[in-house]
Amino acid sequence: MENLNEKKWVDGLKASENSEIIDVRTPEEFNEGYIEGAKLINIQDTSRFMDQIEQLPKDKDYYVYCRSGRRSEMACQIMEKAGIKNAYNLEGGIIDWHGEVKK
Repeated sequence: MENLNEKKWVDGLKASENSEIIDVRTPEEFNEGYIEGAKLINIQDTSRFMDQIEQLPKDKDYYVYCRSGRRSEMACQIMEKAGIKNAYNLEGGIIDWHGEVKK
């Protein structure tokens, strides 16, 4: 698990040929705007979150974000414990995101 600033997060995402963006916010937050290509896995829905994390391929690179970076940091730690080696947290979350936000 690594905390990355926006530039390193985006650069890593672009450089990876086997990556996925994970948004761990609530469905309501997701519907307000999300980073293009993001898959929603709500960390606040604990049992469902764990089920979905355990089904993810372990060999992918996961770029994870939330609103401010706290929930996504926790999600990355959980992902690591589930056997995912490459989970990258977006420091500052979508609040500090300067890229495009889809609605």
